[in-house]
Amino acid sequence: MRPDLPHTLGALRGSEYSEAKLGLRTVKDELRQNLMAKLKAGGELFPGIVGYEDSVVPQMVNAVLSRHNFILLGLRGQAKTKLIRMLTALLDEAVPYVAGSETRDNPYRPLSRQAKLTIAEMGDDTPIDWLAREQRYVEKLATPDVTIADMIGDIDPIKAARQGHNISDELTMHYGLLPRANRGIFAINELPDLAGKIQVGLFNIMQEGDVQIKGYPVRLALDVMLVFTANPEDYTARGKIITPLKDRIGSEIRTHYPASVEQGMAITQQEAWTRREKTVEVTVPQFVREVVESIAFLAREDKKIDKRSGVSQRLPISVLENAVSNAERRALKAGEKETSARVVDVFAAMPSMTGKIELEYEGELKGGESVARELIRGAVGRVFTNYYDGVDFKQIVQWFDLGGSLQLDEAAPAKSLIKELASIQGLMEKTGAVGIGPGATSAERAAAAEFILEGLYAHRRISRTEDRVFAADTKRREASAIREQGEEPRRRSAKRDYQ
Repeated sequence: MRPDLPHTLGALRGSEYSEAKLGLRTVKDELRQNLMAKLKAGGELFPGIVGYEDSVVPQMVNAVLSRHNFILLGLRGQAKTKLIRMLTALLDEAVPYVAGSETRDNPYRPLSRQAKLTIAEMGDDTPIDWLAREQRYVEKLATPDVTIADMIGDIDPIKAARQGHNISDELTMHYGLLPRANRGIFAINELPDLAGKIQVGLFNIMQEGDVQIKGYPVRLALDVMLVFTANPEDYTARGKIITPLKDRIGSEIRTHYPASVEQGMAITQQEAWTRREKTVEVTVPQFVREVVESIAFLAREDKKIDKRSGVSQRLPISVLENAVSNAERRALKAGEKETSARVVDVFAAMPSMTGKIELEYEGELKGGESVARELIRGAVGRVFTNYYDGVDFKQIVQWFDLGGSLQLDEAAPAKSLIKELASIQGLMEKTGAVGIGPGATSAERAAAAEFILEGLYAHRRISRTEDRVFAADTKRREASAIREQGEEPRRRSAKRDYQ
């Protein structure tokens, strides 16, 4: 904040923050004007928000330009709170207020009696303080125990007794969160969780722009922009929202999960803590990132997982962080300075998945770990198909069919792992398709080779035990033998008919 800002009302009147500029401008006007300036200048309005450029962001822009209070409706993990917090970037860098006023009164339009008395007594010598844009954002998580006193305010009998005021005097009021958010943005997360009477208490501020405290004729014409978030399931007539309150919200904006794996990966890479201190250098191959993101996409499609609850974008973020940590742990134990995240690390990250998926009845019967394991296997299969669709793996499958088996030790150093993997004919030659070239490290080559084996297992070309022993798929071989036996009589019959 600039050190040359005026600190008395007289100095303020003679500065660039004159009454002509600030006197009648509301918070919504301020947001609108600053947004218009940003739109003219070009560039990103909400840096770091991925996938909303053509859907949510334009609707938010329209709401601000319309001076609407608005609500973001979406399932968990859709960046609703992050979006509304970024609205502070549209506020002025600093705004003046009457020093000491609890409601942060505009010096040119004082709201509380305290500020009015101060200006009447001191005139141009009234002290002025300044609010930074971050101080003008107030957020409240709605819970059933929130009271009218918390939100709007209450009479403070102790203050009345100490100062000798009548109990109904405005100077005895203890202001709640909403009056204290005056001249700023007031956000309520999970709006339907507010008790009905609290929702009713918001009616006046949204329609008439004022509040009343404890039934006394004290009217506060607050200057505030209200923004809310909610889950769509709760925000219905059958849910926990009061219809008249819905009617007073200007814009209803729907958020959504990433539309593509690429968008999801961009968000996960941006949010996940993977750039760590360099005790161990952990690289994360592209195909591992794709597997992690595909888990979330498959989970959102899976019938065993509750669609109403959703699958948060925090799931792939947590899984990637946990997978990197498992790779880090392995390298530290093996004494390696660099390593690569592998599919085995994604399986090790299951504890970061199970708490983020709500299961339907069928899923409950299977259990959270079984569902998580199936999701990882399905994700590996999907990504494997993207890289190796139509590629011939007969040589590798035949190696297992002829009795070959391989147990991959999770804790083994990459160099010893490469020696074991290289014994499978044709395996290492296939790693180039996932971008692992001749100059790759042993850890990266091992990760790619393991991915191929996991992909073949996901497509039931080979089998794998929980101890990570890869072998021939006996069920597939038996089914193939049965088909061969069934086709042999037909071949003989066809030969006789030909002769």
